[in-house]
Amino acid sequence: MARDSGTEIGRREVGRRQVLRGSAAASAALAVPTPASAAWAAPAQALSGRPSAQWGVQVGDVTTSSGLVWVRSDRPARMVVETSATESFARARRWRGPLLGAGSDFTGTTPLHGLPPGTQVHYRVLLADPDDPRRTGEPVYGTFRTAPARRQGVRFVWSGDLAGQGWGINPDLGGYRIFEEMRRLDPDFFLCSGDNIYADGPLAQSVTLPDGRTWRNVTTEEKSKVAETLAEFRGNFRYNLLDAHLRRFNAQVPTIVQWDDHEVLNNWYPGEILTDARYTEKDVNVLAARSRRAFSEYFPISTLRPDADGRVYRVLRHGPLLDVFVLDCRTYRNANSPGRQPDDAQGILGAEQLAWLKRELSASRAVWKVIACDMPLGLVVPDGATDFEAVAQGDPGAPLGRELQIAELLRHIKHRKITGTVWLTADVHYTSAQHYDPSRAAFKDFAPFWEFVSGPLNAGAFPAVKLDGTFGPEQPFVKAPTRANVSPAEGFQFFGEVDIDGHSGELTVRLRELGGAVLFTKVLQPGRVGQ
Repeated sequence: MARDSGTEIGRREVGRRQVLRGSAAASAALAVPTPASAAWAAPAQALSGRPSAQWGVQVGDVTTSSGLVWVRSDRPARMVVETSATESFARARRWRGPLLGAGSDFTGTTPLHGLPPGTQVHYRVLLADPDDPRRTGEPVYGTFRTAPARRQGVRFVWSGDLAGQGWGINPDLGGYRIFEEMRRLDPDFFLCSGDNIYADGPLAQSVTLPDGRTWRNVTTEEKSKVAETLAEFRGNFRYNLLDAHLRRFNAQVPTIVQWDDHEVLNNWYPGEILTDARYTEKDVNVLAARSRRAFSEYFPISTLRPDADGRVYRVLRHGPLLDVFVLDCRTYRNANSPGRQPDDAQGILGAEQLAWLKRELSASRAVWKVIACDMPLGLVVPDGATDFEAVAQGDPGAPLGRELQIAELLRHIKHRKITGTVWLTADVHYTSAQHYDPSRAAFKDFAPFWEFVSGPLNAGAFPAVKLDGTFGPEQPFVKAPTRANVSPAEGFQFFGEVDIDGHSGELTVRLRELGGAVLFTKVLQPGRVGQ
C-alpha cells in the first residue's frame, strides 16, 4: 500500500537522526553502576551544578497544531522548551514553561500551540536554575509529527500492561525490548490501553522460572511493596523510565495514554474497602486519588491538571481520517457484581461519560472512529468466584448489568448511522480479534463491528477467557498461553499496529508479537458495514 510521499519519508528520517542524538545523551545520563545493573538506574547526584532531565522527555495528545511536552528534573528548575522545523534548531521558537518543584515531584508539562499541521517538529527541553536562568542543564531532545490537516496516511501502535505479575525490567533480556520494536515502525503515536504500572505488584530481585532459569528484576524501594502513599505511586511510574528503550521511544513517539485497574490495584472500583492484608490504607478511593495525582504528573494528558483535577476520557482528532475516543472504564463504574441487573444506568462508563461519547461520536466527521476502551466487550473477565470485572458476565442472552449501557451505545451508533467504529483494547494479557454481528447475537439492534485485543508489553501472559454471546462475537484469531502468568522470557508479549492509507482510506490492523512476527492481519474498507 502506498502510504508515504517522499517528503513524508524524508521527515521521518530526519526525526530518527534527531532522536538518536537525544536518546544517546539520555541513556548516558542513566548509565551508572548500581547493585542491580550498570545500565538501569538513575544516578544519585548531589544538588550542586545544573538541573538534569534524567528521565527523558515525552509528548502527549498531539493535534494538528499542538502538543504537550513533559519532563522531570532532578531538582527545582524552570522548564524551557525550544522548537524548530530542523534539527539544527536554526530560528528556534522558545516556550517558557512552569517552575518544577517538589509539589509535582519535579515533573511538568509545557503546551505548544500554533504548530504547522502534518509536520515534523524538533524540540529540546532545557532546565534552568530558578535563581539564575543562565545556568541550564544539558538539553534533552525529542521529535514528533503533528496530525495532518489534509488526508494523509496514519500509522499508530497500541498495547498495555507493563511490569506486571512480578516481571519488571530484566537486564539479562535487555529490558523493555518491545518498545524498540514499536519505535522502528516509526508510528505517529502510541495508544497505551491501561495498566501503565502495577502499583499492586511488588518486584522481587529474582524469580525462578518453570524451566529452572532465573529471572532478574531491576528493583527500587518503591517497587518493594504495594503502593499506598503518593511517593510510592510516583516511584512506580518513575520505575519504568529507568528503561533506555522506553525513554528512546518516548523521545520519538507521542502517547495517548489511558488508565485501568493496576494503576491503583487489581479489579478496583470506586467505594471499595479492602480486606487485603498487604494494605494499611483500606479505602480504595484514597488510593485512587493518590494514584490519579501521580498519573497526572507522569504523563502529558491534555484534560488532566497537575492537581489531578479533570478527566482521563477525551477525544483526539488526528486529521480527516481518524478520531480516537479514549474511554475511562474505571473511575465511574459501579461495583463489580454477578452482572445480572435488569436496570443499570451507571454501568462501566457512568451516565455522564456515556452521554459525552454518544455526543462526540455523532459529531465526528473522521473516516475512522477508534474507540480506545481499557476493557474488552465480549470477553468474560471474572473477579473472584461470582463477580465480573469487565462488561460481559457469561450469560449469552439479552443484555443485563453493564451490557445494558453498551447495548445503548451500540444502538445509538447504528441509528445515527455512525460508520467506521473500531474497538481497541488490552487488559487480558493475550492477543485476539473479535467480530461482533447481530445475526449471531441475542441483542440485535446494532451494526457489525470489530474489536482487537493486544498486550502485554512486559507482564505475565494468561490463557484466553470465554466469549459471551450477547453481542454475537466470533473470534477468528487468538494467541494465548495454556497456563497462567507466563513470563516475558517465554514469549507471549504483544502489540498491535494500525495503518490507514491516505489515498483509499483503507484501515489495516496487524497483531504483532515481540520478535517482529505479524500474527494476524485484517483490512477494513471505509464506509462498509458488516465487513
